[in-house]
Amino acid sequence: MNDERERLTQAGLNLIGQALSIFDSELRLAVSNRPYQLMFDLPDALIRPGTSFEETIRYLVTRGEYGAVDDLEEAVRSRVEAARAFEPHYMERLRANGRTISVEGAPLPQGGWVTVYTDITAIKTQETLLRARSEELSGQLLTHAERLAAANRALAATISALEEAKRELTAIEARTRQVTEMMPAHIAHIGRDLVYTFSNRRVTAVMPGSQADPVGRTMAQALGHDTAKKIRPYLEKALAGAAQVFEISHTPSGRRVRIALTPDLAPEGGVYVLSTDVTHESQARAAITQTAKRELATQLTSGLAHDFANLLTVILGLQGRIERRADLPPEVIDTVRATLAAARRGGTLLDRIAAISGKRELRPQAVEMRPLIEDIAAMALPALGPNVRLETFVGGLDAPVLLDPGPLQDSLLNLLLNARDAMGPGGGTIRIEAHAVRDTWVQITVSDSGPGFSEEALERALDPFFTTKGGEGSGLGLSMVYDQTKIAGGSVRLRNTDEGARVALRLPLRLAQVRAEPLLVLLVEDNGDIRAEVREMLRSLGHSVIEAASVEEALTLIALPGMGPAIGFVLSDIQLGRATGLDLLRGLPEGMPSVLMTSLPPGDPMRAQAPCPVLHKPFTAAELSALIAGAGR
Repeated sequence: MNDERERLTQAGLNLIGQALSIFDSELRLAVSNRPYQLMFDLPDALIRPGTSFEETIRYLVTRGEYGAVDDLEEAVRSRVEAARAFEPHYMERLRANGRTISVEGAPLPQGGWVTVYTDITAIKTQETLLRARSEELSGQLLTHAERLAAANRALAATISALEEAKRELTAIEARTRQVTEMMPAHIAHIGRDLVYTFSNRRVTAVMPGSQADPVGRTMAQALGHDTAKKIRPYLEKALAGAAQVFEISHTPSGRRVRIALTPDLAPEGGVYVLSTDVTHESQARAAITQTAKRELATQLTSGLAHDFANLLTVILGLQGRIERRADLPPEVIDTVRATLAAARRGGTLLDRIAAISGKRELRPQAVEMRPLIEDIAAMALPALGPNVRLETFVGGLDAPVLLDPGPLQDSLLNLLLNARDAMGPGGGTIRIEAHAVRDTWVQITVSDSGPGFSEEALERALDPFFTTKGGEGSGLGLSMVYDQTKIAGGSVRLRNTDEGARVALRLPLRLAQVRAEPLLVLLVEDNGDIRAEVREMLRSLGHSVIEAASVEEALTLIALPGMGPAIGFVLSDIQLGRATGLDLLRGLPEGMPSVLMTSLPPGDPMRAQAPCPVLHKPFTAAELSALIAGAGR
């Protein structure tokens, strides 16, 4: 397309009867037409773009275009220097071939020359005849006419230059305004009287509720008195000559805004203003700060958590063994169950400590959906308030399913509290439903009778740090629900119904195998108490157990004749002294099902290297059974 335009432009220039050349600010040829080459009989090499003016002049002087010269180099130099002055001129010159041409040059605003050469031989011949035949005409009158014509030509050249400069300035202003409009920030200028003299159209995007066109208004009129009061001290310092960068909270919208003020050094003075919405950045900084605090807490507590987890494993094992006895009186059974519940609560607390930093690992177990939903409703009801009615429904799902109840419980509680906040103080109805979808998914929905999601919320609610609660929300609730669901292999869907908002969680539907087929399990644990309790747990699940206290002992057992093929499963601690459970896995026969157990936090490097499922201490028989069943498939 550009080549076609250039050919059309060149063809048009060639149709002009006058010779034309344009040299740039470095006196190199930019454009010429065919009459230019023909008039001066120039070779093709001197009409190519980029040819220097000096080369052309040297060629013409050498050919005698300007008559005889004493010093060729001086003749070339003087003409080049005259051209570098870039001043408009008009001259008439008698060429060596006897023809007369006029040369009219005009400088370009961006630098360079445009020169028009006209063959005026015929006109000069007529003027000579006119002079000879019109003696009555005053020579003085003819001279004045010539001067007037020259002045008119000079004036026309000046007007053309001014119009070109005006066009360039208009284009520059348009480009500058376009750039400012494209910036995701409010760009403005405020005079010393605190009145806006310039503004792009982004002020309402950065500070909603402000005047869309602040030009001609004071800062208080454009932004509001509260916002202007926050900016005023920094603005006074900027007017005094000190650049300022600061952040304010925009009260009407709850956004965080960063403002940069740059003094205007022009005589009339003022301040240039650049305002940017940094709400998400501010929330991210807060989240990073909180993460740093949590990581510090992890470092302080991880060692204690490791030892405490081992103790809880022993307690759970002992109490579980007592609970399985059939000859216990009711009050003893109640005491044992209370002890087990307290120990499990301790395990939950350890899970929270371990999950302070790093990604939470899934711990699937057999879960009955109806009791789980009822327990969540019972926990949430006091926090929902007296004006909220909570309904639950579980369709089917009578058999236990394999999932991690912890993240699901956290997600549903988060959704219930969000629904309460959306409905407001007047309350309403919240409904939790759970049912199977095509034997593939467990779908759990939370719906409310509130106003529903806004268009922006439907699009961005799952993004980290997005919130509709202004400064009161962290913007992490729904994002965490999304992350936890995706880790479990599920999905989150948001939509509005006729009644209000609806959030649907879909998790893979896997029926739990509460009891795996009996296996010969190799148990590797260097702590005798823990090894004894895990052994009893495995036997209660119907498995046979052989034990080892170290990696060397375990590998020796596997190497015994006929023992390797007979072992159906390996359960090993990670920390086993000098050699670790990771070393053991590297020495096992290929394809042997294995699970590691540990009380190390999820972010620990040794735990992260595990190529198989990891069971976090303390654990229950149901968790162990589910993991063995899953690892065996």
